[in-house]
Amino acid sequence: MQRRTILKGAALGLALVSGPALAQDETMTIGVAIPSATHGFMGGLNYHAQESIARLEETYPQLEFVLSTAGDAGTMVNDIEDMVATRDIDALVVLPFESEPLTGPVQAVKEQGIWVTVVDRGLSVEGIEDLYVAGDNPGFGRVAGEYFAENLNDGDNIVVLRGIPTTLDNERVEAFQAAIEGSGIKVLDMQHGNWNRDDAFNVMQDFLSKYEDIDAVWASDDDMAIGVLEAIAQADRNEEMWVVGGAGMKQIIKRIMDGDPMLPVNVTYPPAQIATAIELTALGLVSNTPVSGRFIIGSEIITPENAEQFYFPDSPF
Repeated sequence: MQRRTILKGAALGLALVSGPALAQDETMTIGVAIPSATHGFMGGLNYHAQESIARLEETYPQLEFVLSTAGDAGTMVNDIEDMVATRDIDALVVLPFESEPLTGPVQAVKEQGIWVTVVDRGLSVEGIEDLYVAGDNPGFGRVAGEYFAENLNDGDNIVVLRGIPTTLDNERVEAFQAAIEGSGIKVLDMQHGNWNRDDAFNVMQDFLSKYEDIDAVWASDDDMAIGVLEAIAQADRNEEMWVVGGAGMKQIIKRIMDGDPMLPVNVTYPPAQIATAIELTALGLVSNTPVSGRFIIGSEIITPENAEQFYFPDSPF
C-alpha cells in the first residue's frame, strides 16, 4: 500500500470506492485527537476512545495509535502538529475542540495526504475531511419532540433548557419545535443551560420560581437533566413534572431501567460515536472496505423496555 493514499474519492453516504488494503507486514499509525474529559459526555467519549483503541490494537497488530486529549483548542492544534511531525501519522481522527481554530490546522494535515476523519463538531469549511461521523442532531430534537407530543395534552406547559449557543443546538431546538407544532403544548420558557448541570440547576430554579404549572421539562442533555432534577427536588415539586434529557448517561439510564416516573425516556446521542469513527478509519486502512463520506448515527428513544442495551456501567458517563 502506498503511503497516505487510503480511500481517496468523494462520496454521498458511505463511499462506493476504496483504496488498497494495508499489507500485513506494514505498520501504519492513526492519530486520535479529542477534548479532555471536562464533563460527563466527554468523559464517556474518552472512555470509548480508549476502549476501541485497545480492542483494535489487539485485533490489528499492524496498526499503531497515538491518542491525545486537550483542554483547549491551542493544545489540540499543538498535539496534531506533533503527531504529524514526530509520529508520521497516516490518518487523523479528530473531534475539534472548537471548529474555527481547528479548521486551518486540520486542512494542513489533509494537504499532506493524510486521511482525515472529523467527529461531531464539524470544521468551519466544508469538504476538508474524508469521513465525517456524528450523531443526528435534528433527529435528536425530533425524537424528543415526538415523545412530548404523544404524551402530553393540548394546553400542557413545558420549559426547555438549551445547550451552548451553537449551530448544533439550533438544529436540535428547531427540530423539537417542529415536532410539537400543532400539539397544543405551550412552551413557557426556553433558556441556555450550556450543557452544564450547575447552569441548568440555576435556570431550572428560575423556571420554578416563575411558573406554578409545569408539566414536563426538555433538558436536552443528561448533565443538564441532573441539575434540573436537583432543582425540582429542592423545590419539592417531584410529583408535578417529568424530565427528558439526552445522550445516555448511565445514571439516567439506570433510573429509566428502574421505572423512575420522573425520567420516562431518554434520547441517544452516543459518546461511543468516537469508537465508530476510529473503527471505520482503521477498517479503511486494513481492508478495501469503503468508508469515506458521512456516517450519521441515528437518534433512538430509550425506554424502560430497551434501556439495558444502552447501559454501560463501567463508563464514566
